Amino acid sequence: MSDLLKKGFHLGLGAAISGKERFEKMVNEMVKRGEISPSQAKTMVNNWMNQWISKGQNKDKEWNEQAKARFQDQMKELGFVSKEEYEKLEARIERLENLHGR
Repeated sequence: MSDLLKKGFHLGLGAAISGKERFEKMVNEMVKRGEISPSQAKTMVNNWMNQWISKGQNKDKEWNEQAKARFQDQMKELGFVSKEEYEKLEARIERLENLHGR
């Protein structure tokens, strides 16, 4: 992993942890003031965490799809064919050989 990528990852992780800590502090203050119950606070924190986990998973999926598309484009530029294209060509050759009695 490149140094820049590591720094970006750590920055994002630090921001997420900081955000979680601030959110938990805000929720705890609401409990102290009697605005919500401890069980409501727990539910709020869990819902918030689940939302961020979901966003992270969606972003990971998006990045993986983008990386796969870039890789496929690079392979195509280098003259490689996809598995699907190869299988189509293989089937076509087989049909042609069958037509010519091989």
